[in-house]
Amino acid sequence: MRVILLENIKKIGSIGDVIDVKRGFARNFLIANKKALYASKENVLQVEKIKSELSKKDNEKKKEATEIAEKINKKEFSVKKLVTENNELYGSVKPTEISKLIKEKNKLEIKPSLIQPVNEIKTLGKFKVKISLHSEVDAEIIIKVESEESIQ
Repeated sequence: MRVILLENIKKIGSIGDVIDVKRGFARNFLIANKKALYASKENVLQVEKIKSELSKKDNEKKKEATEIAEKINKKEFSVKKLVTENNELYGSVKPTEISKLIKEKNKLEIKPSLIQPVNEIKTLGKFKVKISLHSEVDAEIIIKVESEESIQ
């Protein structure tokens, strides 16, 4: 299915590109989230007219993302979790939990879908977590998992 992108999307394309994607991806993600339009002749002409406006909006989003990245990049956040005697966690540290941590500490709203732990966090220690704030802006934080108390 042919669609026109309304914003820059990592590994897919940039504003105004007409691309072929699978029908389900187009309908359920791109079009549903207003990231693309069906590539009809009318839509192609419409996008050409508003391309500069879309670029301005994208640059504003990029600027906001850069500001957030500067505030949290390379920072360390600590989490206390219940641990077994082998220092393994009951459960794991999920992106939603990391999102809440950042909100509590820095008063910044970051969607859990943007948070990508490098490895699954299931033990004590320090872990790098990548946050994709924009198609061109990434931040990296460190999550330090500490023992709350062990259960025997």
